[in-house]
Amino acid sequence: MTFLEQAEDFLRGMIAPQAMQIDQSSESLFQALYELGSQGLLGLRVHQEWGGQDLDELTFRQFQELVSRYSGALAFLQTQHQSAASLIARSTNTVLKEKYLPHLSSGKVLIGIGFSHLRRQNPPPVQAIPTDAGYEITGEVPWVTGYGCFNHFIVGAQLADGRAVFGLVPLATVSQSSGMMTCSDPLPLAAMGATQTVKVRLNRWQLSQEAVVVMRPPDWIHSNDTKNSLHHSFFALGCAQAALDILSSPKLPEFVEPARQLLDQELQSCRQAIYQEQQTSELTLPKRLQLRAWAIELANRCAHAAVISGRGGANLMGHPAQRVYREALAFSVFGQTTDVMEASLAQLVRSSS
Repeated sequence: MTFLEQAEDFLRGMIAPQAMQIDQSSESLFQALYELGSQGLLGLRVHQEWGGQDLDELTFRQFQELVSRYSGALAFLQTQHQSAASLIARSTNTVLKEKYLPHLSSGKVLIGIGFSHLRRQNPPPVQAIPTDAGYEITGEVPWVTGYGCFNHFIVGAQLADGRAVFGLVPLATVSQSSGMMTCSDPLPLAAMGATQTVKVRLNRWQLSQEAVVVMRPPDWIHSNDTKNSLHHSFFALGCAQAALDILSSPKLPEFVEPARQLLDQELQSCRQAIYQEQQTSELTLPKRLQLRAWAIELANRCAHAAVISGRGGANLMGHPAQRVYREALAFSVFGQTTDVMEASLAQLVRSSS
């Protein structure tokens, strides 16, 4: 069996039957993440010498789509850790790599991220000041996922010259001799609340040089957004497939099947276009934004079709269509930039004309 076949067997057999509990219970979600770790699926972009899978880009995106198909909450949580593991794997901080990388693929150590706020300016929400021992960090990180599950997270803070420092800090309310970190209560999210997403306030937090993961040049995050403009599309593709799985139930009226087939044909076309573009070396940003907007809108239409086919029961929190519908909402704004927002709204306008 290929890697993807083995992964899907695990996801279908172990994760899919408990998708509802995973969506509504942090304990169940965190246990599902540990189960991914038991399969060695939490360091997919980490080199094999550190216990990772060292997957190529195509296979990694296919895996992300698969996880999203079987559990949106798990897809959202695990990708935070995968991103952190990739950052540490590419770091030049050998001490940090030797300490953490061997434990990331198995989930013995779990790490999140918190740097989407670097897109915001005037003033930067989280700022760093160089010190003799490293950096002093002050500000509020508005979104950090995995509170109560992740041991640490990688925070991004902006320096006065526009560069950004990324450092490993605890995901906990804790104090130092001259600094303090405070985590809020979990935010009342409409979707994927079990991920335990919090705000983190840092007040003169002392980040030692040994905890620095990487330094990035000014405007790095905007360049990264452009380069990776398609990446979040794979979560929407998986969500759309999850909705079509619901529409495949033989218990539904016969007229549902022709509608499902049409949506499935569109999903196959959308998927093929996105994977083809993902493998194109030349960056065509307008096309990529259009494809991502298509995937977002299609996931929402498929999820809405599942809700409609579920009748009144789909308004219950425990109905599979309700879960997927809320996941489509979350993936609509997951990793959103102003360019993605503009493209998504343009897609909706085109669809209504």
